[in-house]
Order: sequence, then structure tokens, then C-alpha cells
Amino acid sequence: MRIRQHPLLLPPGGPLIFPDPRAADTEGLVAVGGDLSVERLLLAYEKGIFPWYDTGLPPLWWSPDPRALLDTASLRISRSMRRVLRNGGFRLTLNTAFERVMRSCGLEREGGTWILPEMVDAYTRLHRLGHAHSFEVWYGDELSGGLYGVQRGGLFAAESMFHRRANASKVALIASVISAFRGGIELYDVQFSTPHLASMGAYTLARDGYLRRLARATRVAVELSEVLQGPELASHQAEKRAD
Repeated sequence: MRIRQHPLLLPPGGPLIFPDPRAADTEGLVAVGGDLSVERLLLAYEKGIFPWYDTGLPPLWWSPDPRALLDTASLRISRSMRRVLRNGGFRLTLNTAFERVMRSCGLEREGGTWILPEMVDAYTRLHRLGHAHSFEVWYGDELSGGLYGVQRGGLFAAESMFHRRANASKVALIASVISAFRGGIELYDVQFSTPHLASMGAYTLARDGYLRRLARATRVAVELSEVLQGPELASHQAEKRAD
């Protein structure tokens, strides 16, 4: 029987360590405290851990069980969504407005947001170093939706998405999944399952299985800078799968 441990207390600026996430408590809390340095964040994602906390709290580090994933085989794209991808007038870009996407993801969320100013600063540093990416959805000159996440080798950990126009976040999600796997990503992590993500094809995997897949994926070299599949190509891929 695996012994559950109390969350590890991490001093700010202390050693770059995390406990085995398999020993997390029933909620998936692994550690409390520490900092949002580039090195600590990268180590966390490599171990299947991510920060998620509220204003006034120290960083809280999580590894939920089960874990929610998406891939091109599970991705569900309705006929109406295929029409949006093909004729909705959206345009997709990669890594052109990372900070704007992240800040937009933190706005107007029910019950507050974990996308705090220090989180924006930390993940923007990751982005500048090539470890975090954003998918932007434009309607004309308007940033209408988007998604951002962290990459470690063949892992893409999608953090959050937003929309200001109907279907824009779905466009970002669909195109990012198709782009990521065409580029060599092996594990597309969406952390927690929600009704919306489940309707798009997200499925869950027990933490042990996730961590085994993660260990393999993070050893793969992947370059995402030139893999963008726009809405029209995403629609084409969806129609090929439907056939």
C-alpha cells in the first residue's frame, strides 16, 4: 500500500526538489511554497506537477489523479465546428501575443483566477526562453481567443484558454492539438476534466499511467515553432478523420 505524505513545505529560493507525486494527498497537493523560478517550473512539469493557487497564498503544487488528456484520436469536432474552422473567418497565429493571451485567460473568470501577476511574469519568462507557447485566434485585427501552455520535450501542458467571440477558444484548442501532434508532441495534458473538455474528447488516465507516459514524452526532442495548422487545415484534418 502506498503511503500518502503531507505536502512538502518548500522555502522560497530553496533546493530544487519535489516529492514523488504518487505520494500526493487525495486532492493531488504535492508541495506548498517555493517560488516560480524558471528552473523550479520546468522541474515541476517534468515531474507531472504544476502550480495552482489564489491571491494571498504561497504557491501550491499539484499532481491530480486522474489526469485529463487530449489527442488527435480522441478529439471530437462536430460538423458545425468543421464549418466554423473552414468558413468562420478566423486566423491563427503561434507565439505572437503570449502575454496578451495569458492575461486574457485570467479575466472574467467565475470565482477568481489563479493567473496572478507573478504567474504572468513567470510564464512570460518561460515563453521568452522557448518553454511556453501561445496559440492566438484572430477575427480581423481582434484577438478573439487563444490558449497557452508549457512544453517539455514531447509534452504540451495546456494551461488555460479564453474567447471573446463564439467558438474562438474551440478553434484554438482544436488547432493546437492537431498542430502539436503533427509537430511531434506525444502527450497533450489538460490537467482536469471538465464537461466542456470532455465534450471535445478529453479523457482521463490514472496518475501512475500518466507519469509513465510523461517520462517517455519528456525525453523526445520537439520543435514547435513551425508546426502551426490554421483553422482551414484543422478542418481538413477533421474531415479526413470523419471519412
